[in-house]
Amino acid sequence: MIVCVCRRISDREIARHARAGMSFDEIQFELGVATQCGCCESCARDVVAQCSATSTVAALHNEVAAQPVQLANSILESKSWNSSLHSRAA
Repeated sequence: MIVCVCRRISDREIARHARAGMSFDEIQFELGVATQCGCCESCARDVVAQCSATSTVAALHNEVAAQPVQLANSILESKSWNSSLHSRAA
């Protein structure tokens, strides 16, 4: 979606810069968003805020230590296997 009509800047372009760690002021300087009529400033700031928030959450999830997973030897040993189907098959 085009956020800044004056400069023809999309939300994807703003989001890409925000995910790279740029602040609104840096994005505004780099792309020129909200430097003409200013009508898009609140929308552009919202896009930056949403992308900055999701980047922080994603980084937190990446810091979690990997947990080993014990796999079942067969589908019949799996706890997710429906026991009523298993009893009919046996």
